[in-house]
Amino acid sequence: MAGVNTNGAIALVALLSMLVPSVRSAVDYSTSAARSYNSGWLPAKATWYGRPNGAGPDDNGGACGFKNVNQYPLSAMTSCGNEPLFQGGAGCGTCYQIRCTRANNPSCSGQTKTVVITDMNYYPVAKYHFDLSGTAFGALALPGRNDQLRHAGIIDMQFRRVPCNFAGMKLGFYVLRGANPNYLPVLVQYANRDGTVVKMDLMRSRNGRPTGRWEPMYRSWGSVWRCDSRDALLGPLSLRVTSESGKTLVANNVIPNGWKGDTSYSSNIQFR
Repeated sequence: MAGVNTNGAIALVALLSMLVPSVRSAVDYSTSAARSYNSGWLPAKATWYGRPNGAGPDDNGGACGFKNVNQYPLSAMTSCGNEPLFQGGAGCGTCYQIRCTRANNPSCSGQTKTVVITDMNYYPVAKYHFDLSGTAFGALALPGRNDQLRHAGIIDMQFRRVPCNFAGMKLGFYVLRGANPNYLPVLVQYANRDGTVVKMDLMRSRNGRPTGRWEPMYRSWGSVWRCDSRDALLGPLSLRVTSESGKTLVANNVIPNGWKGDTSYSSNIQFR
């Protein structure tokens, strides 16, 4: 999470932090309400960071590990989430509708916009705190008043969880730089519906044929899952992913023999 972009907003955040002795201890950080699709509109605070028309981080990434969040399908409509939203990385990729009304700020449009959790908010000022990209924060404004709303720095808003819909996309698997035959870190991205994967397994090959045995992978950080192995992880490798709703998909032979790090591998599967 970067700082709010105006001096006044920074001072306000600092004041709020002092008025609330310990936000982390003073509020209930249960994730159940934020995670539910049936909670309705919930109150939250919103700030923004990065460039006014940017995607948040200067590198267009974030603590979830996603790449190029300024491009389709995220298109810079991204947000840091504090712990009830980020959930130690389990909330990465989750989609939320957000809105602010004129009762919150005269420049607010009241129209709903959808953002994706791509980063961690380390300094929350409320039970639910979205630190939005400049693009997402400005999108809450009336036409022509984007900059005026961003100038407010911090506003009250409302949010609710919604299914993700990355139109035209299939599940993507990116093998991170630094991978080697005994260490496989895989970033999962563009998961429709729940947006996040809660379980992931790997099937390796031997002599070019699948072994038929699934091995568990473990969340390393954000949306990155890893497998550590004494024996070389020879491809092709199949991946089995399970969504928060319990749906399971298999990407057969999605990572080929001779795989390497810093490489994206496309699948033909997607949650419906």
